[in-house]
Amino acid sequence: MDILIYGIINSVSLALIAIGFTLVYGISRLPNFAHGALYVANGFIVWSLLNILQINYILSIILSLIITGIIGAAIYQFILIRVRGMATSEIIASYAIGLAILEGFRWGGFKGMTYTLPVFIEGSIEIAGIPVDFQRILAVLIGGLAIFLLWLFTHYNRIGLALRGMAQDERAAMMLGIDSDLMALIAMALGSILAGLAGVVLLPMGNIVVEAGYNVLILAIAVCIVGGLGSWVGAVLAAFMIGFAQIITVRYIASHFHMVVALLAIIITLILRPSGIFGRQKQLEERV
Repeated sequence: MDILIYGIINSVSLALIAIGFTLVYGISRLPNFAHGALYVANGFIVWSLLNILQINYILSIILSLIITGIIGAAIYQFILIRVRGMATSEIIASYAIGLAILEGFRWGGFKGMTYTLPVFIEGSIEIAGIPVDFQRILAVLIGGLAIFLLWLFTHYNRIGLALRGMAQDERAAMMLGIDSDLMALIAMALGSILAGLAGVVLLPMGNIVVEAGYNVLILAIAVCIVGGLGSWVGAVLAAFMIGFAQIITVRYIASHFHMVVALLAIIITLILRPSGIFGRQKQLEERV
């Protein structure tokens, strides 16, 4: 039961971490390697609003998500738009931005175990004899709700439908009058907000540290590669596969192999099925 319960918690957390990365790539074909930095940045913004400006916790979270969305949009509008379509430059530019943000926080003194966010609800409950704290339960509920609302947005909202059209066929969408750069800008803002949401939900379970940004980026990349770059369904399925694999590894081997599972998932997927489970990229045998 502990593997089942904590496997679900870990899997939904991974899906929440990766869905923003998948959204941006699926719509704009832009690999946002600043995703982990935005995750950590949102945590530091919430902490600053809460502890320095003494703003209410809920209002601090809302303001931080807005600020993170604006930061993501600005990153695209002023930097990434200039290298869009150049795959290598996109990766280098977005990773350089993320590196600058994370190391900028380290240089500014945001390091160590000093910075933490309060949990939403104190206490824990037993589920089938397994103690689970309320913050982890809320992480599952918020993660599931975020994915469901994103599905509703992309299926029943005009902007969401335009984003879906861009993801399915960019040239056809542009012929129908959809602005490719505007959709990429919106996708980047939404992806940044989702990264920030993952931060405010998951960071209260630990400390806000710079290293978390690098770990989150690796996990997001692992989920997206296994699921298939650009596939939202694949990302959710891959999150459950990797999430349960991590919990089983921690349970029967050792906790420090937690990140090794994600790296092995990337390597094995690239060897056996480079396009991922639901990926649309051509297989090797199709190109030879």
